[in-house]
Amino acid sequence: MTIDYGQTIKLPKTDFPRRAGLPQKEPELLARWAKMGLYDRQRAAFKGRDKFILHMGPPFANGNIHIGHVLTTVLKDIVCKTQQFLGHDAPLVPGWDCHGLPIEWKIEEKYRAKDKNFRKEDLDPVAFRGECRDFAAGWIKVQAAEFERLGIFADYHNPYTTMKNESEAAIAAEIHKFLLSGAMYQGSKPVMWSIPEQTALAEAEIEYKDMTSDTVWAAFPLKTAPKGLENAQVVIWTTTPWTLPGNRAIAYGDEIDYVAIKVDSVADGSLITVGKTFVIAAGLKENFLKSAGITSAKETWSGKGSSFLGFICHHPLHSHGYDFDVPMLAG
Repeated sequence: MTIDYGQTIKLPKTDFPRRAGLPQKEPELLARWAKMGLYDRQRAAFKGRDKFILHMGPPFANGNIHIGHVLTTVLKDIVCKTQQFLGHDAPLVPGWDCHGLPIEWKIEEKYRAKDKNFRKEDLDPVAFRGECRDFAAGWIKVQAAEFERLGIFADYHNPYTTMKNESEAAIAAEIHKFLLSGAMYQGSKPVMWSIPEQTALAEAEIEYKDMTSDTVWAAFPLKTAPKGLENAQVVIWTTTPWTLPGNRAIAYGDEIDYVAIKVDSVADGSLITVGKTFVIAAGLKENFLKSAGITSAKETWSGKGSSFLGFICHHPLHSHGYDFDVPMLAG
């Protein structure tokens, strides 16, 4: 006779099913909360209490939510729910960023799929903006439904969006305040530019490709030199050798000690010519000799960087199309 030991365990009787069935249960819970208007009832119940308001950092309205959205938005929801438990009226205000390159790029992809020779400048700007607004509005609805699916309580019927006329008007009004108060000024700063997009880029939109390159020593011959530095070449070191064609100046430190060395002998395989004179930082002399394969050299000059004021060099590619002056400038 087989004994059913399950009958010998004294446990309380409940109506809970043995299997949670969460994929089916969660939509039922969400539908029940939506039907009873749980979020609105909470707002009504806590009306008049001290406010704790959290605005969501607006995600881009250009695709389905991903694990990053889940993490940050769930944490914000937890904060609001906790504050509500502590007695505050704590609404979570959802919002979306509807401007910028990510949304424009999605619209342009549609045109590129139809025409490989597509050019952004051929589009009507007003019609293009309209497509971007429609695209963003569609994804706001999708993302709101996905956030609700996570059980995140918020007023999804009244979100803030950067493309609302009221929002854009408020931004313009604040800029005018700076202008009229005299706090606005014109300055200069480098701005990244996208050649294919023909638009300025925010620093957050820049993605750099990792690459490994050779480092190089490059010698800039002195165009005019004082006594002791005749025919000398100023040595620089760079980790970006592809920038050398665009090099327009050499920086020195006023208080740094520099020396000129004349090469007497070199190791096999060295690219240095015996008899050449090079100007280098004194503190980097041994490193330079080893890296360049110089086995013997004598110092012919020494001095502070300030003595280079007004010195002019040739470019290493002088006589190959790079016949401009390269000044030495205090760094």
